Amino acid sequence: MKNPEMILFDYGHTLLYQPGFNTSNGNKAIYPYINRNPRNISLEEYDRTINELFAQIKAQRGPILEIHEHNFLRLVMEYMDISYSVSMEDAEEIIMNGISKGGMMPHADILLDYLNAKGIRTGVISNNCFSSNALIKLLGRLLPRNKFEFVMSSSDYIFRKPHSMMFDIALQKAGLPADKVWYCGDSIEADVQGAKNVGMFPVLYEGATDDGTNPFPHQNDNLKVDFEYLHITDWTELIDVLEQIIA
Repeated sequence: MKNPEMILFDYGHTLLYQPGFNTSNGNKAIYPYINRNPRNISLEEYDRTINELFAQIKAQRGPILEIHEHNFLRLVMEYMDISYSVSMEDAEEIIMNGISKGGMMPHADILLDYLNAKGIRTGVISNNCFSSNALIKLLGRLLPRNKFEFVMSSSDYIFRKPHSMMFDIALQKAGLPADKVWYCGDSIEADVQGAKNVGMFPVLYEGATDDGTNPFPHQNDNLKVDFEYLHITDWTELIDVLEQIIA
C-alpha cells in the first residue's frame, strides 16, 4: 500500500447521496416548464410515460453503456410532442434537484479538507445519467471546499464502470501512472474490481448515511475478490490509514 499522489472517488453513496430519492418528483419539478403541449398531456401521463421510457431504455442498455439525460430528454420531447422553456442544461438541473436535493456522506468534507491540506490531488468518476457539469454543480453546493481536478460522469463517456476506459481516461487527465492513484467507491464490481483492473489501489467504502441507512444493502453480497484492497465504513478511517502511511 503506497502513499497516493491522487485519490479518485465514486459519487453516489460515496461522497454524496440522494435522500428522499423519487424520480416522479423530478418529473413534477420540470413539468411546469413545458411551454408547448398540443396533446394536453397531463402531469400524471407525463410522469408515467417518462418512467416507462427510462425503464425500457435501462433494460436494453446493459451494464456497461450509459444513458445521457440530454439525449433522453430529446427522446421525451419528440415522443410526446412537447418542448421546454429552459435549456437542456437547466432542465437537467431542475430534474436532478427535484429527484433529491442531495446530501453529504458523513465526514466526506473532513476527508477532503485533510487531502487538500496534505496536497493529495482528487477527482471523481461516476456512473450517472446526469452530465459531468450537473455533478460539478451539486458537488460544489454540498462540498464547497472540494478541489476536484475533474469530475467524470459516464453519461459523457458512453461507458460505465467497471469498463477500463473510464479509469484510463482519468489517469490521462491526472498525468499519473496507475500505481500512484487510489480509487474509492461503494461497489466491489464497479469500483474495486474496476480500479484493480487498471492498476489503481482500490478502497471499498460501505458507510451509512446520517439516518443510518444504506440504500444498497446487498450490492456487494456474494462478490469476492482475491487481491488486496482497503475496506472502510467511515471516511475518518481513511484519514487514519493515510496518517500511518505518510508518517
